[in-house]
This record gives sequence, structure tokens and C-alpha cells, in this order.
Amino acid sequence: MTGTASTKANPAQPQVPVGWPLLPVPDADGTLAWPDAALSVRQMIEVILRTTPGEQLMRPRFGAGTEALIWQPNTLELRSRAQQAILAALEDYEPRIVIDRVDVATGADPRELAVTIAYRLSLTGASATISALVPVGAG
Repeated sequence: MTGTASTKANPAQPQVPVGWPLLPVPDADGTLAWPDAALSVRQMIEVILRTTPGEQLMRPRFGAGTEALIWQPNTLELRSRAQQAILAALEDYEPRIVIDRVDVATGADPRELAVTIAYRLSLTGASATISALVPVGAG
């Protein structure tokens, strides 16, 4: 091969690593659409929230375990434990973000927790918020 090689990457501008797309589906041409950095982080946060520790074979501590709360009563103690578990899981398994806050409160229905996570992408500083409702037992 002769000549100069050209690359599209700009070494002066850091790139946020992008993970494998969540539920990848090929388009009509058979190619996978890779998510941008913001979507990749958002998808990983969703995976962390939905995964219960012990569920993944090679990563027994991975996940926040919010889906395992379904039979727990909605108490202040449960909300505090959920907030701590979510914060710890995000700090351990999503290094691409800086967490601004994790709020866990009673939802509009007493049988749900309203989880709000405010964060910034580490390399770009772009801020985002993700919210989720987690079903729990009536308390």
C-alpha cells in the first residue's frame, strides 16, 4: 500500500468510548447502527438498573438490582438502600459519567419508586438526566 493514510479521528478532540448497541438490529442493508456516546451511556445505565447482582456469570457484582425490589414495601429505608445501590453500581460500572445526583422517591402511585439520575459525560461535559419508575410492593 502506498500513499498517505487518512483518518477521520481528530486527536485533539477526545472521543467517548461507545459500547455494543443495546438490542442491535441490522437495517435493510444488514449493517448495525452504532449509538452515539450519549445513547451508549444511556443504554448502559438502563442495563445497570435492570440487572440484579449475581445475574451475569462473569460479573457477579454487576447491576443495581432495582427489579428485585418488586416485593419490597415502599419505605424510607428501601428508598435509601435503592439510592445507595444505584449510586454504587453506576460508580463501579459506568466510568464514562460523572454523577451529579441520584434521587429515589415515592412515585405518583405508592407501589412505585421514581428514580432520577442526573449525570455528565466525563469527556465532553454534556449533561443528561434519566428517569425510571420501579415497581415495588405497596407500603
